[in-house]
Amino acid sequence: MPDLRFFEALPPRSVQELAELVGGEVLRGGDRMVSGVAPLASADRDAATFLSDRKLKAALAQTRAGAVFVRAEAADDAPADAAVIVTRTPHAAWSRAADVLVRARAFRAVDPAAAVEDATVELSPGVVVGDGARIGRGTRIGPNTVIGPGVQIGRDCVIGANVSVFFALIGDQAKLSAGVRIGEAGFGAAVSADGPVDVPQLGRVIIQDRVTIGANSCVDRGAFDDTVVGEGTKIDNLVMIAHNCVIGRNCLMAGFTGISGSVKVGDGAVFGGRAGVGDHITIGEGARIAAGAGILKDVPPGETWSGYPAKPLRESLREAVWLAKQASGKARGKTDG
Repeated sequence: MPDLRFFEALPPRSVQELAELVGGEVLRGGDRMVSGVAPLASADRDAATFLSDRKLKAALAQTRAGAVFVRAEAADDAPADAAVIVTRTPHAAWSRAADVLVRARAFRAVDPAAAVEDATVELSPGVVVGDGARIGRGTRIGPNTVIGPGVQIGRDCVIGANVSVFFALIGDQAKLSAGVRIGEAGFGAAVSADGPVDVPQLGRVIIQDRVTIGANSCVDRGAFDDTVVGEGTKIDNLVMIAHNCVIGRNCLMAGFTGISGSVKVGDGAVFGGRAGVGDHITIGEGARIAAGAGILKDVPPGETWSGYPAKPLRESLREAVWLAKQASGKARGKTDG
């Protein structure tokens, strides 16, 4: 269930209503009422889920969801007690259903003083605070910063000018530089007959204690699970962390690093400038990613990788030396000719 500090539940819908909304066909259970959405593994009897990847067939069989969106060939794999909606585009159908079952809380500004823990909180001119937000003792917030509904900010934090924080829980002594964006929707789209459909982003951002995030960096909220930045991690300017990432403790990320969705980074990992990581990859504890490296597969703990596609440092350097020799030899051959 999405965190009700940030989202609100809309009136339940019947399976038949949802099928009509998305252009699907009810195979069974049309009168069942659905009040929410969730992934296969966490869905309960009141939620709708979906299967779009046959690799997750086993998870479909085990889901406790009250209703499932599936393609026709997967309908027999759904649990016998689940309502079934058949559609050619189950992910897109589920996304459309989510839009009528849950939505982000509307922004209603309140007197910022009502959100602060005590008089030690410093609010600069132009600060806007949504209802239900809380700001801890000793925290300083710069001009024109926006704190969204339900956001919780810890003690002794420093938040710069023109920052926006939504769908987030922030620990103590965090530092967010000017222009940081926390909790914007992650990038997700599902294919449908009418073109791409935005996938709902119903998770949160968790920023733990003593995290520093540099100017104009972005940390997207999770699609359903949380995006997490571990305590003591230091992030440079212009860094992108996508939805569902879990960044460990005491990591370092230099400018222009880009972390794609659902990446897991172990404690103490280090990223050089402009390093990039593909989605659903695991970076081991204490790993070091060289500047400009492109990571397309898992990196074991403690190793240093470089190049594109990135490889262990020694292997990458050997390839670079070999290529340089080949290029030099060809150049000499053309000159001699």
